[in-house]
Amino acid sequence: MAEPYYITTAISYPNGRPHIGHAYEAIAADAIARYHRQAGRDVRFQTGTDEHGLKMVQTARDRGVETRALADEMSGYFKAMDDRLNISYDRFIRTVEDGHHAASRAIWEAMAAAGDLYLDRYEGWYSVRDEAFYDEKELVDGGGGKLSPQGTPVEWTAEETWFFRLSKYQQPLLDHYAANPDFIRPEARRNEILRFVESGLNDLSVSRTSFDWGVKVPGSEGHVMYVWVDALTNYLTGVGYPDALNDYWPADLHLIGKDIVRFHAIYWPAFLMSAKIALPKQVFGHGFLLNRGEKMSKSVGNVTDPIELADRFGVDPLRYFLLREVSFGQDGSYSEDAIVTRCNADLANNLGNLAQRCLSIIAKNGAAVPAAGEATAVEEALVESVRAAEAGMHAAMGDLAIHTALEAIWGAARDANQYFADQAPWSVRKTDPARADTILYYAAEAVRRIAIMARWAIPESADKLLDLLGQGADVRDFDALNRPIVTGTLLPAPSGVFPRLEMAAE
Repeated sequence: MAEPYYITTAISYPNGRPHIGHAYEAIAADAIARYHRQAGRDVRFQTGTDEHGLKMVQTARDRGVETRALADEMSGYFKAMDDRLNISYDRFIRTVEDGHHAASRAIWEAMAAAGDLYLDRYEGWYSVRDEAFYDEKELVDGGGGKLSPQGTPVEWTAEETWFFRLSKYQQPLLDHYAANPDFIRPEARRNEILRFVESGLNDLSVSRTSFDWGVKVPGSEGHVMYVWVDALTNYLTGVGYPDALNDYWPADLHLIGKDIVRFHAIYWPAFLMSAKIALPKQVFGHGFLLNRGEKMSKSVGNVTDPIELADRFGVDPLRYFLLREVSFGQDGSYSEDAIVTRCNADLANNLGNLAQRCLSIIAKNGAAVPAAGEATAVEEALVESVRAAEAGMHAAMGDLAIHTALEAIWGAARDANQYFADQAPWSVRKTDPARADTILYYAAEAVRRIAIMARWAIPESADKLLDLLGQGADVRDFDALNRPIVTGTLLPAPSGVFPRLEMAAE
């Protein structure tokens, strides 16, 4: 039986349309999910939308619509983005679902049974934009008053609220971090969380009475759950809670933005400890995507619609650029000229050029995979390069270094392109047809293996390459890397897979 692998994105807060940052997280999670599927694991990949909380109420009021109508409309945009970007989710969850409300009530009751919830009065600073409470010591001075550490406005809030005994879990959390050094990654995020928890944890306000859009607190009239309680519980809802957690739990990876690591690495494991549920194996906080080095902001006017970029450049080029260009875990920058430059160099001029030239010559000489003669030192070097790329890919993906994995794969593509140019089978054919066939065979085999290795990053394009090489759907996983292309396989007419990208006219 295949080993289960459960990966989640953060569920997006849909009080506005998705931007390129949402797309980046979805693409990265999809690449990891597809990688593990190709490795033969039984993958469960969940994403979705987090539709409760005060921001949604305020946005709906400002637009003059019902909150549920806003949630339905905006959640639809996020699902449409995922579908357009070829995100292979198994479940798109919405927190308005009845089953999710049931799961949220169940974890609440489990925390109550543990004696970890109590009623009191909350007075303190709250950021509506972050849906987060902040201690006075965390605030920074802004031009017009106090701001959260994220630079968002905060307001003084006073209301009756349920509290969670977060302070009780300070030492258990520190013990868990010590026993599981990879629980929070990358290292910079782990160090931030350690410092925060070591400085002392206050009990957490976990209900609101100032609005009613959310999951109702069991047995407590007028209270709805703090949005993060029900948002985090989505990871359990998707795997059968509260009826029975299936084999996918505990989650292998919660992939999130670096700005919400605290919720996932402190609050979430504390809730789970209280409810006596196993903790996820890893929380990974990726960096921000910057527009030409600047943080995206509606006020600056540099927020980018990912659908527009996908329509302009193609889904796979956009996916490839974001996965290859950004050092995973750190902030990264994008621009249209960077997308054009990177994709033309790696996709059109490198892998695409090699495939087109090799397959065109094969098509002119019988349209079947030629027979390979005896390998020379240059073929052995090419085979070794592709093998090294495979090893490098697996090592990098084991460390979630997506950009490094792609760098390894494209190292082999460069070597294969160089091999093809140096060996010049179009010229060799005039004097030594058998040697030309050998060169074509090894080039086609290199393209096949590179396409399989790249398939988790650029699935549609890799599958087109494998179609052109006559490879069926059953020989596209990593197991197929060691099953060479078969001599005599009839190939369809070749066609270009990676068109050259052009900059938009000024």
